[in-house]
Amino acid sequence: MSPDLVIGLTTKALETSLLLAAPMLGFGLMAGLIISIFQSVTQIQEMTLTFIPKILAVVLAIIIFFPWMMNLMIDFTITLFQNLSVYVGL
Repeated sequence: MSPDLVIGLTTKALETSLLLAAPMLGFGLMAGLIISIFQSVTQIQEMTLTFIPKILAVVLAIIIFFPWMMNLMIDFTITLFQNLSVYVGL
């Protein structure tokens, strides 16, 4: 297994994991931003107010993006198994 192959495989794995996490992180970020603006406008400075909306936003992102995320994981796994002989060196 050459160093170029290892770097390419690692890059693809990191890229896939970032793509899988992006929708949930984005929805959580937007929920946090909206709650922060609400807290600034109403001058409510309760720290626990952001937890439930962020959790709900992440769950909503999982529900919406799950088919796409599942296809992405399946494609990565299929590619990994198809190229297994290249990785082992056979």
